[in-house]
Amino acid sequence: MMKKLIVLVLVISYLNPCKAQETSSNMITKNIDTDWIFREIDSTITGKATVPGTIHTDLIANNFIEDPFYRTNEKQQQCIDKKDWEYTTNLNITTEAFEKKNMVLNFEGLDTYADVFLNDSLILQADNMFRTWEVNIKSLVKIGDNKLKVLLHSPIKKGLELLETAPYPYPAINDQSENGEIGNKKVSVFTRKAAYHYGWDWGPRLVTSGIWRPIILKAWNDLRITDVFIQQPKVTKDLAELILDVELEVDEPFSGSINIINQSTHVVYTSSNVDFNTGIQKVSLPFAIENPKLWWSKGLGEPNLYEFIVEILDQTSKIICKKEAETGLRSLKLIREKDSIGESFLFELNGIRVFIKGANYIPNDNFLPRVTKNDYEKVIKDAVDANMNMLRVWGGGIYENDYFYKLCDENGLLIWQDFMFACSMYPGDAPFLENIKQEAIDNVIRLRNHPSIALWCGNNEINAAWHHYTKGGWGWKELYTQTQQEEIQRTYLTIFHDILPTVVTTYTDGDAYWPSSPQAGFEPEKHAGYENTSGDMHYWGVWHGLHSFEDFEKYKARFMSEYGFQSFPDFETVKKYALPEDYNIESPVMASHQRSGIGNLRIKEYMGFYYKTPNNFEDFLYMSQVLQARALKTAIETHRGAMPYCMGTMYWQINDCWPVASWSSTDYYHKWKAAHYIIKKAYEPILISAKPIGKNMAIIGVSDLLKDTEGTLKLTLLNFNGKEKSSRSLPVNLVQNTSTKIYEIPTRKILRGANSKKVVLKIEFLGTDNIRSENLYYFKEPKRLKFKEPVIKTEMVERDGKSFLKVSADKLVKDLYLNFPNQSVFLSDNYFDLLPHETKWVDLSSANKLDINTVELKHLQQNE
Repeated sequence: MMKKLIVLVLVISYLNPCKAQETSSNMITKNIDTDWIFREIDSTITGKATVPGTIHTDLIANNFIEDPFYRTNEKQQQCIDKKDWEYTTNLNITTEAFEKKNMVLNFEGLDTYADVFLNDSLILQADNMFRTWEVNIKSLVKIGDNKLKVLLHSPIKKGLELLETAPYPYPAINDQSENGEIGNKKVSVFTRKAAYHYGWDWGPRLVTSGIWRPIILKAWNDLRITDVFIQQPKVTKDLAELILDVELEVDEPFSGSINIINQSTHVVYTSSNVDFNTGIQKVSLPFAIENPKLWWSKGLGEPNLYEFIVEILDQTSKIICKKEAETGLRSLKLIREKDSIGESFLFELNGIRVFIKGANYIPNDNFLPRVTKNDYEKVIKDAVDANMNMLRVWGGGIYENDYFYKLCDENGLLIWQDFMFACSMYPGDAPFLENIKQEAIDNVIRLRNHPSIALWCGNNEINAAWHHYTKGGWGWKELYTQTQQEEIQRTYLTIFHDILPTVVTTYTDGDAYWPSSPQAGFEPEKHAGYENTSGDMHYWGVWHGLHSFEDFEKYKARFMSEYGFQSFPDFETVKKYALPEDYNIESPVMASHQRSGIGNLRIKEYMGFYYKTPNNFEDFLYMSQVLQARALKTAIETHRGAMPYCMGTMYWQINDCWPVASWSSTDYYHKWKAAHYIIKKAYEPILISAKPIGKNMAIIGVSDLLKDTEGTLKLTLLNFNGKEKSSRSLPVNLVQNTSTKIYEIPTRKILRGANSKKVVLKIEFLGTDNIRSENLYYFKEPKRLKFKEPVIKTEMVERDGKSFLKVSADKLVKDLYLNFPNQSVFLSDNYFDLLPHETKWVDLSSANKLDINTVELKHLQQNE
């Protein structure tokens, strides 16, 4: 126990920081990542292994299997997950490490059923991919080589054993058991493992095994800091009142002191004398920072971060150990207030009510260890460049790597963090529930210092699917007797209304918790639907329900946490997984790379609503992206235009885990689809859009800025040759942080007799301080517009060390797509409408020299 604690709330200069760094040599750490060998149990298959890694990627590297993502190779590789695999290496213990009093192995991620042996002694039996495991190995090692073996049991065989002993199977509609060659046996629910590995309606079935996160050797003397938590009970722009919780592991009674230091400025915030007994010790040190630099989300300010160093010193002022911790200082709340309509659902950051502009996020690959820092940086940059301020880490994937959250912290991206439960019901035996509890504790403790964490959510769609209290849902509960339904519901309540919220309450300083997404209220009986006036909503009337895009206006939510529309990746991406004989949307390869059963034909059906459907394969891929972009533009403009009733829009989904037709706005290779370019514009701080209201047209202005913005609204009606048919300008005021109907006029007064199939309305907001917003409005669906074939001019221009593509045309060009075949290039804009006689400058970013003669152009008129 800590016997005395003297807190000195001081701000004094910290002297000689370099020396302090040099004297901290108590802890030895070493990644165990070399000289690994894998082998199949009861087989001759063996080879060099990569750790962290998976069995699939090791088999690829050793030429035992081909790329599972290519064509239909996935189908030939379903035997892999039904085998047991062994990984071995020599753990070399140096004399220096051996002489330390304490030595442990940290297993940061074992996938999933793993028996670990050290010098033939069983030291760990792991059964949860999401947990970390630490084993004391001091008594088992010797100086020099020590044999470390990890035996990975087949997750499918284990799952089948658990299914066999279960009282009944559980619903798991995305478990592609038939593709996995085990019939209708849905085993994913029994294993605490990434659910998407078993397949999803956008992903393959590739059930991995492996050492998927690092194994780390740690050795030290006397004591170590095991955790640092920076509580933020009250933060304002004037004062941040903080409590720093330190957990230590102490070998023997110790007297000394603790310093809390700002790593950048070397200011000591608190210095405290302490006495510790042996064992796990905890100490809390309150301190304050005046005029803190607050952490802000994207668009509201800088995401300022504070880096703290916690030092433990002995009575001679020698540093025994230290640990770094980083956070951003902010007040962040989920606001749910009753109102005349229902109940709000919004996030308040540092006193500002924030409209959320975001996306749902899935893992970047089916084989998680090959996701690089560059991959994380690219997907976060894609979000930031598209003006997003939140990502939802979806519950069928993983609790992401630390680097992902660090990037979110640094870029001002808020995180809606699901616990890893999705679209299934789960068993309720005591060991399984305890495993879930420990998983939650591990990950809440690991992630709680990240200022980006805005919400912990229990699960994805389970409350709405099971729908226990009223008629409705996905037809699950009707498969069970009343007694079984009550048993399954009790387990549901135990997990999502007891275990998980208790962990969040116990291990955070007041983080928000939401039981299930979507849900119409916190109570379990408040099932979500499309008529909710409270909670969050997943609106899938568009796509699954075959609703028109215009129905986004009909079904609005207090917070729209899922909606979306599919498209194919572009032809350049398709060529990476298919051959020319596969270039048909109904070919076996294209069908394999489409996991929504209704997917390819549903795209074609919707395309017919709005566009003329091309027969050419490559043109169809292009048109699918144009169609998806139209859907998401319609949705986002509607949601933002409903502010403050609606205070968030997060489409499904920003990324892919393999090359596939899906709801993503960027493909597996992080290439932007048409939708992502449209989303970037629709998420700009100021949005101007037109909305038909009966026989009138309303102009809606939306501003995320924190002050009113005066400017001029300019409406210009143009024919497709560029001739101005009418124009009007008027002064308007955009009210801060809300949406405003700034103008309404009869549509006939805009058209003034013009043929609505041959004109476009250019809408501009011209404000002070170079604030500008622009949009185009067409009076008919694209298939009904009377286009003329344009003459398009392109020119490559070098300016200030950058390459640009200048594009102009004599007539309107609809949805112009610029492509450099077989070249890696990022375009600052694409899939845009080009007005006649206007010049568009597109910034080109490429490591290679680009040839203007290779650029390919696609646009809507080519499909006439």
